[in-house]
Amino acid sequence: MSGKTIMIVGLKVFALTIILTLCFILAAALSLGSQPVAGAVDESTPADGGSALLPLLVSSFLQTVVFTHIILRSRLTGWKLTGAIFLAFYGLQTVVAHIESAVYLTTQLPPGMIPRLFVMGAIVAGVFSPLAVLILGKMRRKEALEAPTQRVDMPLSEWAWKLVAIAAAYLVLYYTFGYFVAWRNPAVQEYYGGTDPGSFFAQMAGIWRATPWMFAWQAFRGLLWAAFVLPVIRMHKGGRWEVALATASLFAVWSSALLLPNPYMSEAVARAHLVETACSMFIFGLVVGWLLSRRHSLLPDVFPPLPEASA
Repeated sequence: MSGKTIMIVGLKVFALTIILTLCFILAAALSLGSQPVAGAVDESTPADGGSALLPLLVSSFLQTVVFTHIILRSRLTGWKLTGAIFLAFYGLQTVVAHIESAVYLTTQLPPGMIPRLFVMGAIVAGVFSPLAVLILGKMRRKEALEAPTQRVDMPLSEWAWKLVAIAAAYLVLYYTFGYFVAWRNPAVQEYYGGTDPGSFFAQMAGIWRATPWMFAWQAFRGLLWAAFVLPVIRMHKGGRWEVALATASLFAVWSSALLLPNPYMSEAVARAHLVETACSMFIFGLVVGWLLSRRHSLLPDVFPPLPEASA
């Protein structure tokens, strides 16, 4: 890549960072009204607005960098690419995140907040996705870039064990990092109204006694993470490890939202969750990207490959 190309891409990343930041601000104003939200800029208090704007810009920049790489390395163009970007953006940034909020934060958030967050996420993803594809020069259809890939065309037997492995990996990472990184922090325990039983296995036993359905619920969330990123994996032109790193970055980048001031969560709790989720989701993204970016013949092909979907 020449110096001129790098400069042009850098300018486009800068422009998209500003656009994404404005998308978040405007979407919050349209969907949340007077409800306070993490990172919302209050013009009546310049100091607070400035302290919120900087982390919002940082978070927007990190998200833009990840999506810039995915868009530029995509086999797809035009509205097919736009749809894949929207699915990944909205699914990972809003759907997967806030269905968990509906379980854990019902008492911390005001009534009606979660549906409004879904609307806000749809506005941001709906505006940013086509603009990103357009500004990065991938809106025009190019037949040569739309060659199909066999990356996710696997026998049902292989899909079965990989989905089980993905769900299991998510459960292990979610609860291991959740306990050792977040839950042992006294601020986190106070925020959620719990205590540390003294060991990881005692914590797991307590969850099983109180809410045994939670394990199946979190396994389902792990599969949702994989489902929303599947079009990205399928359309990526890179090799196995490039795809795995792209997936890992895409999973981890949403944790940057925890840098923003949050009226419903203290800084100590947010920082604990930032370290927890950024690390665990990066590792989980590596697992998902590595498993789904190629065939692994660990079991005999009892069933034929799934019919190839259109690009």
